[in-house]
This record gives sequence, C-alpha cells and structure tokens, in this order.
Amino acid sequence: MNIITIDAGTTNTRTLLWRDGAVIAQASQEIGVRNTAIDGHNGALKQALRDSIAAVQEQAAISSADVALVLASGMITSPMGVKEIPHLPAPAGLAQLAQGMQAVDLPDVLAQPLWLVPGVRNQHGAIGLHNAEAMDMMRGEETEVIGLLDRLQLQDPATLIMPGSHTKLVSVDERGRIMGCATTIAGELLQAITQHTLIRQSVDGDFAESLVPKMLLAGAAAAQKTGLARACFSVRTLGQFGAVERNERANFLMGAVLSGDLLALRNSSAIQMRPETTLVITGKAMLRQALALLIEEHGFFYGKRIVVDDGQQANLAGHGALLIAAARGLISQQEAA
Repeated sequence: MNIITIDAGTTNTRTLLWRDGAVIAQASQEIGVRNTAIDGHNGALKQALRDSIAAVQEQAAISSADVALVLASGMITSPMGVKEIPHLPAPAGLAQLAQGMQAVDLPDVLAQPLWLVPGVRNQHGAIGLHNAEAMDMMRGEETEVIGLLDRLQLQDPATLIMPGSHTKLVSVDERGRIMGCATTIAGELLQAITQHTLIRQSVDGDFAESLVPKMLLAGAAAAQKTGLARACFSVRTLGQFGAVERNERANFLMGAVLSGDLLALRNSSAIQMRPETTLVITGKAMLRQALALLIEEHGFFYGKRIVVDDGQQANLAGHGALLIAAARGLISQQEAA
C-alpha cells in the first residue's frame, strides 16, 4: 500500500511516500502557512501540496490512483491552512488523536480525501494575565511525540525537549498521553540575533559549527547572571577585545539563548516539571548535544536522560501519522510499523 504523509509547518512542507512502513520517496517545499499570512489566501500552500505530492509520485513511478491514503499534520490544520481543526484539550494520546482526525476534500489538490491530524492544547478555560503562562498549544509536534514514544518504547512519565524554530517542551504520562506543553522561540531568536542584529558581524552571520562546552556554558551563565541582552552584547566584546574564535563566540551566543529553555523547563506552569522526571532530548545534533550538556551542568535535573539519535528521530511526523491512522482503522498496524 502506498501512503503519503505531509508535515506542513509555518515555513516548510515536507512530504513522504511510504510503502510497507518504509519511506521510498520524499520532497520538500520552502512554503508553509506563513505564505498564507503574507498573501491573504492559501494558494501558495495548495500549490506546494500539489507539487510535493507529484514529486514523490514521480520518484516512486506511481500515479495518483496508486495512492491509498494521504495524511497531513501541522499548521495545515490552522486557520491559515486548508481547514481549521480545533485543538484537542490535553490529556490527549493516540486514541484521542485518532478519534479527532478529520477528512477534507481538496479536488484542486488531490483526488482522494486528505486526512488531517488535530493539534493539542493545554486544558485551561478563559485566559488572562493570571494564567496565561500555563496555556500553550501545538500543531504538528503531537504526531512527532506519538512516533517518538513508539520508537523509544517509553512507558514512564517524561518531558520531551524538541528544539527547532520553536522549542516545544512536552509533558507525557505513563500512558503516552500529552499532558501539556510549553513553547519558546529560542530557535527563531538565535537566528534573528545571529543574522539580523549588530552581533551578526561577530559571528559572521552563522551558527556554531561544532560544540565548545566551555563557551556554551559560559554563555548560559552570563545570560542567567546579567540577562540575555547583556550576554548577547558580550559576544561582540569577545570578538573585538578577546582571543576568541568565531565558532567559540557562536557557542557563547547559543548557550545564552538556550539557557532560556532551561528556565522554561524548570519553572513553566504549563508542564510542571519535576527534577526527577525523565527527560528525552531530540532535535538537530548540535542542539541535542548543547541542551544535554546544559541540563547535565544545571544541577536541578537528576532524572533519567535520553538523547535521541538520528535514526530514532528520522521522519517522526510521518511515522506518528501512520500510527494515528492505524488507531483510527484507516490502515493496519503492520502498515504503520
């Protein structure tokens, strides 16, 4: 059976073609719901869907008639996507996500219905200053969580750290249900400081290329002591008056920015982290290494730590979408394996 999974985010649309649980073709478009916000309509997003679906079918030498099922998750279910699906309230696990799936007909994009996986929000009522920090939501990460829990065979309560453009801190219980999440914009912030501020000159507009633990920890300590804004400017002084290489300065900046994620991890009421909780660290290799080191040196966290490898996190959104589809009865468990 040929199954297509689509992970449509804010800036990118990633499409995979699966057969017997393995990826046989893939395509990516640098288009997402951001284009809808800019253009005022979702025409660019729909074109990205058409192009990416056509691309994976061409790679696999199949036609649209050979595709049995198309699944999608992410910001595609937001008001700027193809159909808005309300977030499911936490706790939400495999069963709730499967039940919450909705099919939408998009005849100008594909012949068969597109099955959409809903996002998840923290369970709270009216939001005001008194409880705004406890509220959060996700669209897309829920499928990655389901896929990762399956690959790790994790059966204990845990907090997942998922860095990217945004860092998602996701609390799960022993039943694999998402209990809540907290979001930071650490990735976007690091990019903005690196490429669009005075600090660009000090790091050549680029990120750290290899980990330098001493500088990473120094940057985090500086941000904790005198604040992020002051720590960022120290990158410039290190470049002008210190014998510090560019990669070391970039490590200092990365540590300063990521230290905010540790504050959120420790103090956010959205996830209510306990120091003995198991931590699962995923994301790009550099960010995984950096966060693992910062957590190890922090002193507050003493629970088990699992650093996910490249194989375990490959194509997580697609793998999770297949598992959710199987729970809905759209495919067999074997086809989702």
